[in-house]
Amino acid sequence: MDQIGGGPVDQSGKTAGVVARVRAMVQDGTLAAGDALPSTRALAAELGVARGTVVAAYEQLDGEGWIRTRQGAAARVAAGVAAAVAVGVTAGVAVAPARVMPRRSRADAAAPGRPARATDPVDAVSEPSTSAVLDCRPGIPAVTAISTRDWRAAWRAAADAPLRNALSDPLGLPGLRAQVAAQLGLSRGFAPAVGRVVVAGGTSEALSLVAEALRVHLGRTPRIAVEGPGYRSGRRAMTSAGAELVGVRVDDDGLDVDALAVVAATEPVDAVVVTPTHQYPLGSVMPVGRRHALLAWAARTGTTVVEDDYDSEFRHRGSPVPALAALDTVGTVLHVGGFSKTLDPRLRCAYLVLPTGGRLAEAVVAARTARGPVAAEPVQVALAHLLRTGALRRHLGRVRRDYTHRREQIAARIDGVRGLEARALNGGLHAVVTWSGPATARAVVARMAAAGVLVSALDEYEVAPGSAPAGVVLGYGALTSPQLDRALDVLLAAVPDGGTASVS
Repeated sequence: MDQIGGGPVDQSGKTAGVVARVRAMVQDGTLAAGDALPSTRALAAELGVARGTVVAAYEQLDGEGWIRTRQGAAARVAAGVAAAVAVGVTAGVAVAPARVMPRRSRADAAAPGRPARATDPVDAVSEPSTSAVLDCRPGIPAVTAISTRDWRAAWRAAADAPLRNALSDPLGLPGLRAQVAAQLGLSRGFAPAVGRVVVAGGTSEALSLVAEALRVHLGRTPRIAVEGPGYRSGRRAMTSAGAELVGVRVDDDGLDVDALAVVAATEPVDAVVVTPTHQYPLGSVMPVGRRHALLAWAARTGTTVVEDDYDSEFRHRGSPVPALAALDTVGTVLHVGGFSKTLDPRLRCAYLVLPTGGRLAEAVVAARTARGPVAAEPVQVALAHLLRTGALRRHLGRVRRDYTHRREQIAARIDGVRGLEARALNGGLHAVVTWSGPATARAVVARMAAAGVLVSALDEYEVAPGSAPAGVVLGYGALTSPQLDRALDVLLAAVPDGGTASVS
């Protein structure tokens, strides 16, 4: 593919020049789906630029969906690229090709080869209509982005595990618990003892387990403070386990600790559930000062802090903020994490890291033992393999780039549009779009659904009615660039005076 060269690129925008050249060659048919691109070293020498420039260009092209890169193999033009080029350019934004997957039989889709795209978001309220073409509700990551080789190797490891005439350990397989502890040491700044890690059947089941443990430990109905707006599926799980919930407002820095203290002064709370790294759904990040204030308040009052660390792997700007558990010196934090946002929500596997010492940890272990194991042993073996071999880290590196490009795409489309504001873009894989006009969120959601795009109304996450601004929550984890542009077109047309884009 020497024709990618043809002279030096514009030195004022070297990476952009390489990206534009490859895009143009795909668009005019010079490069076809499956064609191999030169190595980064060879192309850098031919264009007279640093190799890092070409590496950055290939990463951007991969994130936009034009090419697919894989360690140790040549970068290639992505499958389905020809069909996507016809999409063209929408509203002045370069549109990347859709990643078209081959049609698979029902039997193939059920096999542990490569995961099919999820169609039932964890946090969705209603089923999509048959006419819907894009499901943009939050809860679906880029399931199909994982390397086929790594995914199949993980399931081969699960199949190769020896059969046993025994029940699974209700606390989880020791191998997975050890890998989770090691991963937390690398990515979240604290390395718990393996005995403190407990496997759960998803984040909601983990929160339900905590509520049940509190009820048994206290011998009464536990009172748990939750963020408003906040994670509604988690609220339902805790209520079902017998907890009483009380909402606490959030601001630009996350949960308001002063407001929490006021709520607790009326009637003490036994635990508080927070999403400090990326508040769900508004996206604020709790600064270190407020984290210390929350931990100090919890230590004084004897309150357990439940840290829901649901998507900390996807930080798009700014430096990572340490986990609450990494700052905890007295054993007040119970940390919850999982694999729904990093891999596939259908795996239904999460984990808890119990606080050091105290009766609550014993109560959680007792409740887990009484409930029995909930995550299938082959799933745990496969996840342990992905962690142990570094396959999960490689996958996260790839989708992190993709999500960053989607974030930039949303910001570019919404920025400057009168009355609209895009939030929650500093991390994660969803965005919140709010507006100042009279249109209600439910009305906009209905208009978008009629146009074939499903999103969630922000007020569905409220604890107290009227506490959330008018807005929608749009998940972009599983969308290609053209699909995201289509969804944004529909959104802009659905909000009165919110833009001039039309729905075709």
